[in-house]
Parts: sequence; structure tokens; C-alpha cells
Amino acid sequence: MTTDAHEAIKADIEANDVVLFMKGTSSMPQCGFSSKVAGVLNYMGVVFKDVNVLENDAVREGIKSFSEWPTIPQLYVKGEFVGGCDIVVEMTLSGELDEMLKTSGVAFDADAAKKIREANQPA
Repeated sequence: MTTDAHEAIKADIEANDVVLFMKGTSSMPQCGFSSKVAGVLNYMGVVFKDVNVLENDAVREGIKSFSEWPTIPQLYVKGEFVGGCDIVVEMTLSGELDEMLKTSGVAFDADAAKKIREANQPA
């Protein structure tokens, strides 16, 4: 069963520049961590495929063994595993996510990314 799930996961990652395996959908997240990552991507105007792991237990468990990462959400850019919520937030605030998207040829709104960083500066 895991093999089938891994094949489905691999197919999604190969067919899309940016994929977010999450609980819920980008328009209706069902956990705070998934909501945070989807919100960052949506705000930055990144086009991405959302995969609702709650709809398929095999994918929900399979993504964890596929990436060897225990938690969801999980972000992939151009086939590369980026990380979960904390890593994506950290990369957004440091500008690393901008660089990764730029280097990968993924379109995003650089001004929106800058606004996220400005809004999260310590007082």
C-alpha cells in the first residue's frame, strides 16, 4: 500500500512546481500549521497544488515515510523537499524562500514577501 501512496506522491511532486501536502485545502485548511504555510504561499502569490492528506490515509502516512519527515504540512518546490511549517516560516522571514523560488524559476510576489518580513520585525 505504501508503494502506491509513494507513487501517487511522486507523481504529484513531478507534475507540479510547488506542492503542499496539508491537512485540508489551501482555501479551507484544517489545522493551524497547514493554514500558516498555505497562507504564506497564497499571500506571496505562489501557484501550488494542495494535497489534502485527510482524504487519503495511505497518502497521509505515506508522505511521512516518503520524505522521512514526521509531520504535516510538507512543502516541495521543484521536486525538492523544503520542510514543514517552522522551516517554511523561518525561510520566509530570512528571505531564503524567496531565493529558492527565484532559483527554481517559480513566480512569486517579492513585495508581498517583503511585507511579511516587515510585519514580523521585532519592535
